[in-house]
Amino acid sequence: MGLDVKPLSTLHDKASFDVGDFDVPTGREEEWRFTPLRRLRGLHNGTADADGKVLVEAEAAPEVTVETVGRDDARLGTAYVPSDRVSAQAWNSFAQATVVTVPKEAVASAPTVLRLRGEDASAAAYGHITVIVEPFAQATVVLTHRGHATYADNVEFVVGDGARLSVISLQDWADDSVHVSHQHARLGRDARFVSHNVSLGGDVVRISPSVAYEGPGGDAELYGVYFVDGGQHLEHRLLVDHAVPNCRSRVDYRGALQDQDAHAVWIGDVIIRAEAEGTDTYELNRNLVLTDGTRVDSVPNLEILTGEVAGAGHASASGRLDDEHLFYLRARGITFDEARRMVVRGYLGQLIERIEVPEVREKVRDAIEAELDRGAAKYRGAAK
Repeated sequence: MGLDVKPLSTLHDKASFDVGDFDVPTGREEEWRFTPLRRLRGLHNGTADADGKVLVEAEAAPEVTVETVGRDDARLGTAYVPSDRVSAQAWNSFAQATVVTVPKEAVASAPTVLRLRGEDASAAAYGHITVIVEPFAQATVVLTHRGHATYADNVEFVVGDGARLSVISLQDWADDSVHVSHQHARLGRDARFVSHNVSLGGDVVRISPSVAYEGPGGDAELYGVYFVDGGQHLEHRLLVDHAVPNCRSRVDYRGALQDQDAHAVWIGDVIIRAEAEGTDTYELNRNLVLTDGTRVDSVPNLEILTGEVAGAGHASASGRLDDEHLFYLRARGITFDEARRMVVRGYLGQLIERIEVPEVREKVRDAIEAELDRGAAKYRGAAK
């Protein structure tokens, strides 16, 4: 398949399965200018040989089918066409894919969990996952990423008419891991899609969730929580493409940063095309800076090509802990460390509480507490 150039003045103007249709990024391009390309270990320029492996273990709900298939499976690549060179490289390099199918009108009685685990970050691995929720079915899918890996993948979510899909993606890699992922959802008429991206581990993690609508009444909610430590680069680049009338989207991503050279990047692109009358959309990103030496890049973009919208807006805010909040708590006998924890818990907890799988919700809470423990230990050490 050749290059598809879309007639829009956006960053997402190319789509192709052919790696050669995309130039090797240099870092001067708008879509790559925040990403530390030298730390991608060749995932972006074709020098990363596919000698590594990321294992996929599945625990399916009784009503759900999980299959391991070859590259020739006709269901692969039907919902998403790669939009950059890493995504195209991942498409052309994976050996096997995982397909999750929720049959028509089935209501899954338990979450379906896919556990992805890497064992060696010295060699690159590529993957592909396709989740198909047939019309009027309902399911929850959990993706967990752990271990040591240099990994690029594409994930497709095909949500049929009247179907419901909730996805929780947990990036909890080891400190030496690199992960570049595209997660694309295609929504049918009156379909509902809820996504939770939680990014905690890894050296460089770049997640690109996107949503496209195929019929009116589609509803997408994209939530994200991330905690960036010293030296980490955690990047989330979102695209919501409203191309049909009367659809809704909500985006809310929140992060915390601590220690030297912690870097968070959030790019939120929303397109409302001329034919998408009645669109209702809002996107929000907030970042809480806990120490000196961190960096936040937050860029919301809203492109509106019709005047007939129900609502459209965006907001971005990054700042330190509120001194008044801390003073109020400390004036009541609460230590600085505990006051800091209380503020961060409340700030991130609003989104963590939305995670509908209790086991995952508890894991995320515990991981945030561990991050706060590390920050408190460094603070105490520096104070001595």
